[in-house]
Amino acid sequence: MNHILLWLQSVTLAWMLAELGVSVFAAVTARSPAMMAFGSDSLVELLSAGVVLLQWIPKMSISERKANRASAVLLFVLAFAVGLISLGSLVLRLQPEISRSGIGITIAALIAMPTLAYLKRREARLSKNVALAADAVQSATCAYIALITLAGLAVNAAFHIPWFDSLAALVAIPILIKEGRQAWQGHECGCC
Repeated sequence: MNHILLWLQSVTLAWMLAELGVSVFAAVTARSPAMMAFGSDSLVELLSAGVVLLQWIPKMSISERKANRASAVLLFVLAFAVGLISLGSLVLRLQPEISRSGIGITIAALIAMPTLAYLKRREARLSKNVALAADAVQSATCAYIALITLAGLAVNAAFHIPWFDSLAALVAIPILIKEGRQAWQGHECGCC
């Protein structure tokens, strides 16, 4: 197994566990659909990193194609979850509160995830690993969702417009679907 790949996926797993924990805490305490969507993305990214690692565990090894397809399916599941959470919040007229921890973790993700996406993309090109390329897409998508989530949280915090939180989460859906299609086909996106 490539030591750089192991390091990248280990860092991803550690970061995603921390991001997931903070995101879920922020989502529950602030009743924020955007943070729940962001936390769902963290869970999908955690699973995606695990799928990439499965390629090198001898008795659990899966092909690159299956790993790539699994990453794509996770993006589609995320798009569905984000839509469901956001629409439910709009219909139920939930009033999310200000989430300082949510703002903090999304700012941190805006630094960490593009860096991880770049490093994964570079290593995927060197190793010709399609599943790692798909995982790089997951990392880049996480950064996009962090930016969208941060916008929703910031507008709600500054102007107290509660529905903007859900709207921010809904804006992420087309990005997720596009990236899922590209990952399914085994293509890298131009964004990561």
